[in-house]
Amino acid sequence: MPGSAASASEIVWTSWRSVPGMPAISAGTLAELLDGGQAFRWHRRPDGTWLGVWADCVARLSLGPEPMPQKNAGSRDAGDGIPRTLRWSAPRALSRRVERALPAYLACDADFGALADALPWRSDAHLARSLAAFPGLRILRQPFGETLLGFICSATKQIVQIKQMLALLAVRHGAEIAPGIHRLPTWAELALVSEDQLRGCLLGFRARHIHRAAAFLAARPGWLDETARLPYPTAKERLCALPGVGEKIADCALLFGAARLEAFPVDVWVLRALQNRYALDGWSPAQIARFGRAHFGPHAGLAQQFLFAFERRAKTQV
Repeated sequence: MPGSAASASEIVWTSWRSVPGMPAISAGTLAELLDGGQAFRWHRRPDGTWLGVWADCVARLSLGPEPMPQKNAGSRDAGDGIPRTLRWSAPRALSRRVERALPAYLACDADFGALADALPWRSDAHLARSLAAFPGLRILRQPFGETLLGFICSATKQIVQIKQMLALLAVRHGAEIAPGIHRLPTWAELALVSEDQLRGCLLGFRARHIHRAAAFLAARPGWLDETARLPYPTAKERLCALPGVGEKIADCALLFGAARLEAFPVDVWVLRALQNRYALDGWSPAQIARFGRAHFGPHAGLAQQFLFAFERRAKTQV
């Protein structure tokens, strides 16, 4: 958890406000957005709200009580299916910072409805089913270095385990930004942490990768920012040179941390979806990724997220 229940209760929160520029979203799609593998520092609270941390920001998110009118009011998703206004609240001491940062984090300036409509769903029945299952799903725009750290931790781990590792890294090596809530350490700060200390955060073999990557990045200030601005193939090639970063992790970092929608990460869920539903049995992850970018086009990463969400939900319903 980003902070204990006791510490979170000590925070003086602002009143709830709507997120400017954010389209209505249903409970099921919001859960998939915050807890479906894009980010690892959001947690659903007992009252149904979400508490999350990114960079130096802490926020709560909830859905308004009244549904918002939608053009496609008949759409339903994996939650209650009713689009509602997304609201936010923050610790008063951080409210101005969060107010500025949250719309960018949620990529409110991007029209994901139009981007999804531009995908080839009219000729791809499975993609059409996936889009209909999670209407309004979007891609978060997270801090790039933080996103890279999270996905290096993700190797061979499930979401709940990744969350645990990042929570320990934050509590033990990141600064406290609200009572009981810590941000993740920066790569420069991680360079000062020993490999043994990293292993104490349940990182296992990932500790060695993070220790070496931190030393590399600390010696090259601005390297990550520069990488995020490079053309996609060049940025991916640079990331893959880092310890512990393969094609999937590089694509995840670029898609969820640098808004590179042409990135098409291939994990076990996407591999299964493409092999079974697109008759690509026996294809390697690299071949699947090339197919995904060619078939789904310049916004293939958005298609990937719908396919990923649909496949995970289908597995839990078996």
